[in-house]
Amino acid sequence: MKKKTIIFDLDNTLYPVSSIGQQLFAPLMRLIIESGECGSDLPEIELAIQRKPFQYVAEHYGMSDKLKRKALALLDELTYHNPIATYPGYELIRALPQAKYLVTAGFTKLQLSKVEQLGIGNDFNGIYIIDRTKSNDTKKDIFSRIMEANGYPAKEVIIVGDDPDSEIKDGMALGTDVIWLDSLNLNYEITNVPRMTTLRSVADHLCLPYSALNNNT
Repeated sequence: MKKKTIIFDLDNTLYPVSSIGQQLFAPLMRLIIESGECGSDLPEIELAIQRKPFQYVAEHYGMSDKLKRKALALLDELTYHNPIATYPGYELIRALPQAKYLVTAGFTKLQLSKVEQLGIGNDFNGIYIIDRTKSNDTKKDIFSRIMEANGYPAKEVIIVGDDPDSEIKDGMALGTDVIWLDSLNLNYEITNVPRMTTLRSVADHLCLPYSALNNNT
């Protein structure tokens, strides 16, 4: 598969949120527990905030406006300062010759701190953070801007991400190819897009010979 441009999601696409989630979201979970609002839903919420935007989780579990305000204020200042490991095979992604962009949704300070701790900032031609507390942009909006600004037709772009309801759906709506990276093996019922479970598989799909890295993967 020859493409000029690859657009990547971040969370659960380039690294597993579960590797840092418990430590990262401990202050948020304490706030939710102390509110006394969510009761038996707490285990589900702890998993959900590692996979979906907090605003979605808050609505889904019926959190009060008061709790949402406190949680959003906490998350707006949250950062992570310990090393984070990418998924195995990321070195193959780094070596891909195509232009690469990172488009992620989340809180600006937190997402930037993740990029820094992952050590991947220099691997991308552009990094875009959709902070839903400050913008109504969707990933589709950002994908479209990247394509228009650089003159990339849809047929030359491929989007890689873990969320069928976000970057995968938005890429398909723009007519780009997509790769659904289902590293968590969560959604077997999706059959209309290429599904892969490792970054190695993604690199292989994009035709990077493993020998380019002397098999040091």
